[in-house]
Amino acid sequence: MKLSSQSYSLIEQTLKTVLEAFPAGAERLAVTDIHIQPRFDSGELIIYDDDDNELARAVVEEWAENECTDEKFYKETETLFRELLSKWQEAGALGDLSIMKPYSFVLVDDEKETIAELLLVDDDTMVLSEELLQGLDKELDDFLKKLLEE
Repeated sequence: MKLSSQSYSLIEQTLKTVLEAFPAGAERLAVTDIHIQPRFDSGELIIYDDDDNELARAVVEEWAENECTDEKFYKETETLFRELLSKWQEAGALGDLSIMKPYSFVLVDDEKETIAELLLVDDDTMVLSEELLQGLDKELDDFLKKLLEE
């Protein structure tokens, strides 16, 4: 699913609204998850906290006009949100929010079931992607075998 720059900007601005809801220096809130709920049937993007308080809402027309399966839609939106959030984390935009750490950005479906944890923000924890973990089992097995042989 290829998004126009206008749709991409709308999604980015909607997420920025969430960041503005938790300004740096304000009282730290005990929010554990920020739920991102894209809907391909209506094109809605709804973002809410773990108490179901709506933080932001937008309509991405291209989502509603695009005909694709649930699985494909969620896979593509997962990639989109991961890239956006990672970019902001690298720029330091997520570290100073007035939310107690750790907290997560989570992609959810229409029933608010978790599809993917997009990003965990914590000072001491690092979430590893599947790409980084590919082949790790084999490497660990080879390492253990080499140790036992010595």
